[in-house]
Amino acid sequence: MITTPVAPRSPTPRGPLSDAVSATLTSSPDTTATRLEPVPIRQADPWGEDLQLALYVCYELHYRGFAGVDPGWEWNPELLRLRGEMEQYFLDAVREQAGEVSPLDELLARLLTEPRTGDGPSHYLLAGGERWQAREYLMHRSLYHLKEADPQLWAAPRLGGAAQTAFLSIEYDEYGAGHPERAHSRLFAEMMADFGLDSTYGRYVDAAAAPALEVVNLMSLFGLHRALRGALIGQFATVEITSSPGSARLVRAFERLGAGPAGLRFYREHVEADAVHEQLVRHGVIGPLLATEPALAGDVAFGIAASSLAEGRLSAHLTGEWAAGRSSLRGGPLAEPGLG
Repeated sequence: MITTPVAPRSPTPRGPLSDAVSATLTSSPDTTATRLEPVPIRQADPWGEDLQLALYVCYELHYRGFAGVDPGWEWNPELLRLRGEMEQYFLDAVREQAGEVSPLDELLARLLTEPRTGDGPSHYLLAGGERWQAREYLMHRSLYHLKEADPQLWAAPRLGGAAQTAFLSIEYDEYGAGHPERAHSRLFAEMMADFGLDSTYGRYVDAAAAPALEVVNLMSLFGLHRALRGALIGQFATVEITSSPGSARLVRAFERLGAGPAGLRFYREHVEADAVHEQLVRHGVIGPLLATEPALAGDVAFGIAASSLAEGRLSAHLTGEWAAGRSSLRGGPLAEPGLG
């Protein structure tokens, strides 16, 4: 059943950081009274369930918020201070893992080269994945795709001229090009319904593993900071350039797994649209952006490297668990009708 997006319920905490954030949001955001207790941020695993969920909850306040949570928490200084400390810890870890990033031209060339063999989820599902694995894949991806393009849209006022125009033309397509029924978030919801999943916004946050949270958190982190606008464009470019071949594999995989027309439309749209977007993002967005702000080349490259690492972690988690015969969801398969 496809439902109208509303504020989701708050997810269940996964450790001291997410517990502190969740507990705080049950109180009033009165800035004169709010004082958050110190939490051991730098003792947490930067890629772990606790820190990633705590960041996700903080970021979600800028999207649709949570049912029963006062909207005033979005800009509460104490919560922003805590979020800033978690962000810096996470960003430091990402930069350390990325190491010395290759030149932008080299990274773009790699993105444009489709490997002859691959081991990611689209390859796995096409080669012999089962329907329950496809469902799990959609559950993880729903954290982003049910709000597809929203994190990137924050870059729009931070660009200018030709780069802004080209960027917004791509975003216009993401939101359905004037046709609400063609918005990518809507198509993804319809695909979930075709697979017997609940398409309610935020429904599967509790089931999603840390790598799925990280992929979305990285977009939000880049999008919410003007200083990281170049990194957001790098993330944006990574998705647009690499999406088309993977989408084509998923169409074939889902056809084999019995998907109906609604279960194929989302990825069929991405096969065609992202083939065009790939050219536009390179020549219409990145080219003009660097012509006016050449110093951002390193940030764009970092965004590509960081998002590739995050996607790699999610890919390894999904295929690793599936290959071992296990569910990739937290707590194992969901015990509800249609999800077995």
